[in-house]
Parts: sequence; structure tokens; C-alpha cells
Amino acid sequence: MIATDPKASIKGGEFLIKETDASQVFIPEEFSEEQQMIAATCREFLEREIWTRLDEIDQAKSPELIASLMDKAGELGLLGTSVPEEYGGFGMSFNTSMLVTEITGAGHSFSVALSAHTGIGTLPIVYYGNDDQKSKYLPKLATGEWKAAYCLTEPDSGSDANSGKTKANLSEDGKHYVINGQKMWITNGGFADLFIVFAKIDDDKNLSAFIVEKSFGGITMNEPEHKMGIKGSDTRQIFFNDCQVPVENLLSTRGNGFKIAVNILNVGRIKLGVAAVGGAKEVINNAIRYANERKQFGTLISGFGAIRHKLAEMAVKVYACETACYRAGQNIDDLIESLKASGTTDAEAKLKALEQFAIECAMMKVHGSEVLDYVVDEGVQVYGGMGYSADAPMDRAYRDARINRIFEGTNEINRMLTVDMTLKRTMKGELDLMGPAMAVSKEIMSIPDFSTEEEEVLFAAEKKVLRNLKKAVLMVAGAAVQKLMMKLSEEQEILMNLADMMIEVYVAESVLLRVEKQIAVKGESAMALQKDLALVYLHEAVEKINNAGRSAISSFAESDEMRVMLMGLKRFTKIDPLNLKDTRRRIADAMIAENKYIF
Repeated sequence: MIATDPKASIKGGEFLIKETDASQVFIPEEFSEEQQMIAATCREFLEREIWTRLDEIDQAKSPELIASLMDKAGELGLLGTSVPEEYGGFGMSFNTSMLVTEITGAGHSFSVALSAHTGIGTLPIVYYGNDDQKSKYLPKLATGEWKAAYCLTEPDSGSDANSGKTKANLSEDGKHYVINGQKMWITNGGFADLFIVFAKIDDDKNLSAFIVEKSFGGITMNEPEHKMGIKGSDTRQIFFNDCQVPVENLLSTRGNGFKIAVNILNVGRIKLGVAAVGGAKEVINNAIRYANERKQFGTLISGFGAIRHKLAEMAVKVYACETACYRAGQNIDDLIESLKASGTTDAEAKLKALEQFAIECAMMKVHGSEVLDYVVDEGVQVYGGMGYSADAPMDRAYRDARINRIFEGTNEINRMLTVDMTLKRTMKGELDLMGPAMAVSKEIMSIPDFSTEEEEVLFAAEKKVLRNLKKAVLMVAGAAVQKLMMKLSEEQEILMNLADMMIEVYVAESVLLRVEKQIAVKGESAMALQKDLALVYLHEAVEKINNAGRSAISSFAESDEMRVMLMGLKRFTKIDPLNLKDTRRRIADAMIAENKYIF
């Protein structure tokens, strides 16, 4: 393991083979005063316009309410965060747009409509539109004068987006593409003025993308879908019947649609992860307040150890996820600036940066959505019987959270993508995983280092644990590749085990670096609770990595090979015991005293 080079040279996936210095990561405590003011504006908007109308939003019979709320968000500039200033937006940095997404992520159905418009509805034009397309459409999208929707999914093409059957044929006069086909699960479909539509031209193998105005005609739609959650989000099937789209509305080049879809999904994935953080924080706030009000056996339930355990676990997971999201977000920002400094255009720099950190985007989508699911489930449990009542806030939170493990590619797909992208980059020579993996395979055959002396520096022992956890991933992945070769892609269970190991390493390292950086500024005593959060997460990550590693090894290794690898895994997943009960109680007690999530 060697130290990383300057920030902009950090590559996606390199966290597995390189150590990162705490000074190199961005942490949420470093958001500027201006960024914090933007976050405050978002919170005020939720408090004033959204949280007071959640039932009304969910029960709305038409899309007019959500559309009107989008107008109000547009007046505050919340729709133009990622639109360049020359087109009427604010041109915010990637991490600033992540912050907006986090705060508004607590907006339930509204946050889905907002994200669909600002993300997948607008960004294809920001990144791939030509000057005329940007000048024509972005100012209207930035203000909310026009609302956007994204039409990719079809009834027979879910995760396999490129198998879509919607067709685009050139008209006889060569002036229009005539689109015919059906799209489903289209967010904002009922009130969108503009659709990003994916279709295949003639008999092309790959999709092309088109900017389609509702006014072009030939567009019809079903009534809104009845859904388990996010009931206020207008979701529809859209039908294109001889919809005539001017040839100049082809987005990018012919056959480039699938690449556009994939790259836009990278943005959506990491932003979904950070939006889940925003939603989870609000659930924790509600759970703490209820625990401080509800009495059982003559005692507030916030005094019970079982409840304190739940509150602390919720906080640990959310704090860690938040940390990892903004670490990756800043890596993207740093690479964008580096590429622009070397002469790359703004749009191309953003695309290249997002593609470079596609591994981290996929990981944070999985982690964030599953953290939110954990938090809402435990939130229901803290409320007890009232948690199951539609009159209490956990009902909506529980139902609305579930979609996130399906949105932006299912978590199963994203787990497999995480490993697939890592291995492909290794085979191309873009990531040097083979050398470190071979070194680890030799190490497990050597005599273990039983020395217990550690440098007297902060987190020396914990960083040794992290180095060993990375070795565990390299050992299992390297052996799986060597044993299964091309068949590994068919072993989805093993791929998901490897992805879980990678995710836990990345998040555990991120949270440790965040606390280390804070301690360097404020001192260890001031950051005692944050240190508790990091240590609890690390201990739990060790256990998860051990379990995933054992599952993977037993799926492909046999006899002596299996025994050697299991011994290696045991060696690489050692950590000194910690009184996790007391550590969690300190975390919970601090939040209970403040009656809210405080980190």
C-alpha cells in the first residue's frame, strides 16, 4: 500500500490498493457558509411547502399540486443547481448539488419529482446537448417554466435498458424522426413539457436519445400508477404514436443513447445515495422525539437500552454513509477541475469525472438505499404499534423508502456493476489490482506477524485493520478470478459478496478519515462522539466483510485451498474488542439529550 498522489490523480476504485491521507478527503464540516445557506434555504422550503402538505401531496388526484410546488422550487433556484450560469442556472459544484439533493431528500414524493427534473430530465442536455439545444431548453428547465421527464424504461426492458423496442424512423422528407413506442414508470410524466426519449433508429443495435417537446404531438399517457409508496410522485406509462421530432432534436450522435443513459445514471446513483441520507436523518429526528415522549412501565422509552441501541445504530450508519457520499462527490469535483484546467470542456470534464468514479457511484447507491431501509424499519420499531399507524410519520417513510433499492438500477445490478467495472479496469491496466492481489496470496502462505506494537499515532491500529480488510478483498477477488476466469460473471452470488466487501471497506475508511481530519482541527476530546461513531462502524464492517468473504470462498474453493483462504480471511478480519454497548449508549444519550440527530 502506498500513499495516493494529489487529489485530481485519484482514480475510481483505487481505494482498494492505496491509502488515502485524511487531508485529501472532503468532509461535510468543510462546507462553506454559502453552501450552508443554500442548505438552510432547502430546509426552509421543505418546512414551509412540503412537510405541512404531505397527506395532500400523496392524495392528489392530478399532477397540478406537484407541478405548482416545482414552480415554487424554481423561484428559489432549486431547479437550476447543475445548469451552467450562461443558461440561467447556478452552475454549482458537484458536491454543492449533492448537498441540495441531501436536504431535499427528506421531501418524500416531492424529492422524487425534483430529482427527476434536475437530474435525469435536465442533465442529458447539460452534458450532451449542442449549443443550440442548450440555449433553447436549459433556461426554461432552470427556472421551472418547463418540467422534464426521462423516458427510458419499457415494459419488457427493465435492467436491460438497451433492449428497448421504441423505434425512431426518419421521415421521407428527412426533417423528422417519427417515434413509436411505449415507456413506463415515467416520473413527472403527467405534467412534463419536455421528455428525454430513448429509441432505436431503424435497426440500430444501440439506442439514440431525443429531446421531445410535449407540443410535438403524438404523445398520450395512462392515468397515474398506483404505487406502494411515493404516492404523490406522478408516474405514468407514456405512448408515442407517430410523434414527429425535428432531426435537430437528436441528442448527441446516433447510437449514443445507451452511453448517455449509463452516464446519467452514474449521477443519479450517487445522488440517490445522498438523498437517502437526508431522508434517514429526518426519520432519526422523529424516532428520537417519539422516544423522548413515549412512556412504558412508567419510564421514557429513550431510557431503555434496546431503544438506545437502535438510535445509535441508525446514527452510525447514516453518519458513515454521508461521509462516503461526499468523499466521492469531492473526488468527482476535483477531477472536473483538473480536466478543465488541462483544456477539456466543462461538459466533457463532468462526463469523464463521473465515468471515472462510476464504481463509487454504484456503491453509494447501494449503501445509501439500504441504510435508509434499515433506518425506516427501526424507526417503525421505535414507534412500536404507532409505527404501524398511518397517522404516524413512519408509515409514509417506510413505504417511500422501498423504491430506492430499485431506482437507478436495482441494488443487485449495482453490486454486480461495482465488481464488473473494477475487474474490467484491471484487465485494461487502468487499475493495478493484480500486483497487490498476488502479494496477498503469497502473504497468506507466510508466517503471520504476531507483533502488537503500534505507532503512537491516531488510529494506527484501526488503519492496520483497514489495510488488512483491503487484503481480504484482494485475496477473495483474486482467487475467484483465477479459479473461475470468464465464468465469474455468471456467479452473481459471488459478485455480490465481493461488492459488499468493497462497499464496507470504502465506507469504513471514509468515516475513519473524516474523524481523523476533524480531530486534527478540534482535538480528540471534542470529537469523542464522532470517534465512537467511526469505531462502531469499523467493527461492524469487519464482521460483514468476514461473513461475505466466507460466503464467497465457500462458493468456489475446496479442501486445502478453502482452508488456507479461510485462515487468511480470519487473519485479515481481526480487530481488538471494543465495548460496543457502552459506545453506542454514549452516541444515543447525546442525541436523546438534544432531542435530535446531532452529527
